[in-house]
Amino acid sequence: MVNVGYTLLCEQSGPKQLVDHAVRAEAAGFDLLVVSDHYYPWLDSQGHSPYAWSVLGAVAHATGRAELMSFVTCPIRRYHPAVVAQKASTVGVLSDGRFTLGLGAGENLNEHVVGGWPHVQQRHEMFEEALQIIRPLLNGETLTFSGNHFDVPDAYVWDRPETPVPMAVAASGPQSATLAAEYGDGVIATEPDRRIVQLYDDAGGAGRRRYGQVAICYGPDEAECRKIVHDQFRWFGLGWKVNTDLPGPESFAAATQFVREDDVAQGISCGPDVDRHVEAFKAFVDAGFTDVAVIQVGADSQPMFLDWAQEQLLPRLREL
Repeated sequence: MVNVGYTLLCEQSGPKQLVDHAVRAEAAGFDLLVVSDHYYPWLDSQGHSPYAWSVLGAVAHATGRAELMSFVTCPIRRYHPAVVAQKASTVGVLSDGRFTLGLGAGENLNEHVVGGWPHVQQRHEMFEEALQIIRPLLNGETLTFSGNHFDVPDAYVWDRPETPVPMAVAASGPQSATLAAEYGDGVIATEPDRRIVQLYDDAGGAGRRRYGQVAICYGPDEAECRKIVHDQFRWFGLGWKVNTDLPGPESFAAATQFVREDDVAQGISCGPDVDRHVEAFKAFVDAGFTDVAVIQVGADSQPMFLDWAQEQLLPRLREL
């Protein structure tokens, strides 16, 4: 059976609202709560971007059953990898072992706030070094590390959960899938791409967890849902080669100025029809994902969505 997740999207809600949504989502029956980790929203109209790790700490305290996950954290610019290991272990303790550290190579949108955005090849080198630092620290080792991009003269994480925090790595192609298999306990992808699952399995990840994420917009009025998705999520179809390099919300606004409602609605299911939303979710299940987190687009609709999910969506997804 697939684990059904709910996305606490930091770009569309404030910190107190996110904690409230987490409590409601756990009560509704979601298995997994994933938290985005941004410094900026994608678009000004989203209007939020609280510090994800403060939210995670509060959610860990306010919930008691659902698994938690960063989706995803970049450990190469804004955060030093040794500090990522420390805060991940702290959340692991606060959540009584319910936390998984999701990691990715990041976006210019969030990482340039502390300096220049490295070239893609350099980013990948930095990311692998970060994984080499984080993994042993999560496992309770004392680490001395000297690389081309990071130095750790001496590090040890004192507060850790009884079982080391598991680590999942975002992948989009052969190189990142190999990294995920070598260093991670799971792989993360945001598209229902069976090729990524196969690459991960072939690289040694067979039998481990595969995390996906699907955006939907449930509401009683399909036309209104389409407007919300166009306003909030029209950047979604740009692709990661674009999304990783644009520097700010104004750049995403410019890049999506000619995107139409129809264009966005083709990729994100909108409206009251539960069958359409189940089909969007099922695409990940069919591609081999074990855990799929739903994004409900639109900050104001979260309580309504969670009530509907408990009554109609989750029972259908359990059947998959």
